[in-house]
Amino acid sequence: MTNKTNKKKILIAPLNWGLGHATRCIPIIKALEKEGFEPIIAGDGDSLKLLQKEFPKHKAYTLPAYNIQYTKNGRLLKYKLFINTPRLIKIVKKEQKEVAKIVEEEGLTGIISDNRFGVYSKKTPSVYLTHQINVLSGLSTFLTSKIHQKIIADFNECWVPDYEGEVNLSGKLSHPSPSKLALRYIGPISRFKNVNSTFEENDTGKKKYDIMILLSGLEPQRSILEEKLLQELKNATKKVVFVRGLVSEKESTSKRLVNSTNSTIEIKDYLLQNDLQKYMLQSDVIVCRSGYSTIMDLEKLSAKAFFIPTPGQFEQEYLATYLESQNIAPFSSQEDFSLEKLDLVKRHQGFTNKKTVKENQFPLTIFKNFL
Repeated sequence: MTNKTNKKKILIAPLNWGLGHATRCIPIIKALEKEGFEPIIAGDGDSLKLLQKEFPKHKAYTLPAYNIQYTKNGRLLKYKLFINTPRLIKIVKKEQKEVAKIVEEEGLTGIISDNRFGVYSKKTPSVYLTHQINVLSGLSTFLTSKIHQKIIADFNECWVPDYEGEVNLSGKLSHPSPSKLALRYIGPISRFKNVNSTFEENDTGKKKYDIMILLSGLEPQRSILEEKLLQELKNATKKVVFVRGLVSEKESTSKRLVNSTNSTIEIKDYLLQNDLQKYMLQSDVIVCRSGYSTIMDLEKLSAKAFFIPTPGQFEQEYLATYLESQNIAPFSSQEDFSLEKLDLVKRHQGFTNKKTVKENQFPLTIFKNFL
């Protein structure tokens, strides 16, 4: 085992399922840097690309890709995932072998896995990061939850990014019945900085944009929603910024689309942390998926949102329903969405950040005590 620097090295690896798992690793990486650790990034696909863009100086390893894809018919997603289980098991075993090599080569002090099943080691403290202690899958929820909890048990600790009490953001996903798992509730994680809700105003004293479209997630559902939203915006009179959620090797492209009402839509492939926060603060309402990482960012910014959960993804559908029941944000199915439904936002309080979210602090003692 080798370690060529005096810094303790921590491997951090997010699942490549949309960009949310990667974005919520950003504040963890910054916290590791602040505490004198040397973060090492691992992953695959767009999640890895995003972290490499945010942290170009950090060493990065490519891990085997799970290659999880949605179906065009969202209701068939669960069955496709079950059919692909044997293939996923093989990939996780390969992932474990790759992680074992990294542990030896880098002399790791610790591991943080964001929902990557095989990223752990018995030779070093291993932390699992998830908001889904219970994995919703319809009639098979009991089975999928038990399987996931068995995976979590392989780790030394499980960090849950939510509030522990009754006032929380994830409901039954993160708050199981009494469990023997080593759960640590660390509060919502956001890549964004604390702000005083400042924004750039236009001549009318309103926010710069009426609507921000913030896309994310896997194909083909990302593209299906993009096409539908662009169709809806053809006759819009609102000022819109449209972030497509596409990460490429090149710099993010930006263009302007003038619709039939001569309204301008700003279109961007993706935005890195600081620019994304600025645009979100400048937008009156944010239309997005009900992914949990996005929800935590909205909470940090006390934003107004309208959710369109990914078809067939039980977690997002549950979160959208749960947050509507809390009078925080309305939602619509992808099939039934129309711009007129955004009027429902006015009837909801939005994210109010009732529990003041401090700058993220993480329980890094588990790594500090490792010799």
